[in-house]
Amino acid sequence: MSWNVADYLRLCLESLRAEAGGASSPDLEVIVVDNASADATLDLVRTSFPEVRILSNQDNLGFTRANNQGMAVASGRYVLLINPDAELLPGALGTMVAYLDEHPEVGVLGPQLLNSDGTHQSSRRRFPTLATAFVESTVLQRYFPNSRIVRRYYCADLPPDEIEEVDWLVGACLLVSRRAIEQVGLLDEQFFMYSEELDWCYRMKKVGWRVVYLPEAQVVHHYAKSSSQDLAYQHIRFQDSKCRYFAKHHGRPLAASLRCFLWLTYLFQLGREGVKYLLGHKRSLRRRRLGLILQVLRSGLRA
Repeated sequence: MSWNVADYLRLCLESLRAEAGGASSPDLEVIVVDNASADATLDLVRTSFPEVRILSNQDNLGFTRANNQGMAVASGRYVLLINPDAELLPGALGTMVAYLDEHPEVGVLGPQLLNSDGTHQSSRRRFPTLATAFVESTVLQRYFPNSRIVRRYYCADLPPDEIEEVDWLVGACLLVSRRAIEQVGLLDEQFFMYSEELDWCYRMKKVGWRVVYLPEAQVVHHYAKSSSQDLAYQHIRFQDSKCRYFAKHHGRPLAASLRCFLWLTYLFQLGREGVKYLLGHKRSLRRRRLGLILQVLRSGLRA
């Protein structure tokens, strides 16, 4: 799925083309689903990557629905979901395919993600608990970044260079078994973006498929180049999807309480930024933040 990130998409498609070029590399069918990009995405793919199939949407249908569109027409025994701001390092895809061939019980396989500077990027997760929901990616995490709750959720106790079975993996790059998809179904489209891979891995594991982290395969992920184009939208979608996940798997009353709590954390941030603005501290920055927070609050954290 791609949305207004043509420059990064070029890097992604070049890395896929390189993976398909080796004698021992897997056969690739590459599909780009474009969600009404306003940049040069379509021209780029048509002129520079004629071997790529394009599915062009007239509107932004969301990350999840676009990925489902691609999976619905793909024909391979494995499906690689890769963000347009991610690029495979040499041999990554072949390593992942070989692992799934040798381990047919694995439904979802994820590589080691690297930041743009080559440092390790956290991608392994444990399933969120209620405590996780109230702390992770909230203002509380800013004050307690190394709390046991956060470290456990991010699998910070696991070494980054060892193969591990985990609860779920960040969806920037996932190789998924076609047999697992046929049993569990596609991504749940109630998640416009965010939490869709969490829900998918939860459903996979519930029926016995394994989810594995494979550090021998490495992928550079230039993190959030699409979603960061609208920060208020990013916050709203992220928190809304978190609440939807808890409603689906833990009940609507708990999810309603979580949504209320998260809304109050933004109200707290509004007051904090307002005080700093009145005190004259970096007023242009505070003005931007106040506008963002007000937009989030007006949404009620409902996308």
